[in-house]
Amino acid sequence: MADDTAATQHEVVSSDDEVLILVDADDREIGSMTKIRCHEGDGALHRAFSLFVFNRAGELLVQQRSAGKALWPLHWSNSCCSHPRFGETTDEAIHRRLAQELGIRSELHFLYKFQYQARYRDVGSENEVCSVYLGISDDEVRPNSHEIAAWKWIASDRLDAEMVSDAASFTPWFTMEWQRVRPRYLDLLGIEPSD
Repeated sequence: MADDTAATQHEVVSSDDEVLILVDADDREIGSMTKIRCHEGDGALHRAFSLFVFNRAGELLVQQRSAGKALWPLHWSNSCCSHPRFGETTDEAIHRRLAQELGIRSELHFLYKFQYQARYRDVGSENEVCSVYLGISDDEVRPNSHEIAAWKWIASDRLDAEMVSDAASFTPWFTMEWQRVRPRYLDLLGIEPSD
């Protein structure tokens, strides 16, 4: 297992020509389109997911997106976010991507689904119906260098403070999702708050 994980640390795991799932506002599949076309202009509505992985101390794993990302490069975001590929279920995609991007495993629990659109400068947009999941893992993080510039475990209070003091360094979907995840995550994880 260690050898397989090490191999993925520098493996290219996504490309502009991978085919994503187009959906309507109710997340019903209506077609497919390449990733690059899904994100052009105002974006085409497509299926996505966002993962929040905590350790047993209640710290959230956050990542800084690689400099090579077209949208929001070097911005801090939640543990992992991506898209199911055409012909792939969301359940398959969340576990695939967690292993490919961070080299970890976690039992992931669905929290909620929402639609949002956010434009990044004149480069393109995210236009997604996004399913949000929460999990817990104490696995050793082995980040994929093509996807992640930096990562850290962070306590919720510190994350709150950073989001206030440097809001522009975070991805818009992470900021939106944290507002809903933050008040409930300890209960959802079954973690007792420390004094």
